[in-house]
Amino acid sequence: MVTRQLVQPEQFRFKDDGIFPNSVLPLLVYRHALTADGHDPASLLEERFADNDWCNSWRNGVYSFAHYHSTTHEILGVYCGAATLKVGGERGRNLDVQSGDVIVIPAGVAHQKLDASPDFAVVGAYPDGRDWDLLRGRLGERPEADRKIAALPIPDNDPIYGAEGPLRQVWEAI
Repeated sequence: MVTRQLVQPEQFRFKDDGIFPNSVLPLLVYRHALTADGHDPASLLEERFADNDWCNSWRNGVYSFAHYHSTTHEILGVYCGAATLKVGGERGRNLDVQSGDVIVIPAGVAHQKLDASPDFAVVGAYPDGRDWDLLRGRLGERPEADRKIAALPIPDNDPIYGAEGPLRQVWEAI
């Protein structure tokens, strides 16, 4: 996998909407950050993420229902196809992503797949290999979820560029 010259991520912020906590940390989208050089792109994403301590990876798509995680931040590396994701809950925004894009979703930010090409697939992973939970904005999830989210540290490494990457600079500035 070839990393293009440092790609500054797009930043999207979503406020608590009463159902989903969302986050003061922005969701980050690195557009066309990674390209395969003739190798299996999913394996190469897994290796890059693991090299930067984003582990506990999996391969699949994105759930078609709105959900969030309270125990970890999440990364999605698109290795095939394209999709429209809804991020930030009902009042959030639609986000078009395609192969080579990498999305860092802060804990608490709602996300779901609205539409996708038949071949759409991602590698997901978590900082420090954290275990993830699956919350759907149901009655009773909060304030426990809010406490868990507030206690999460900012990851030590950007999932693509390591310790010197933009993630820490952007998130620590908040």
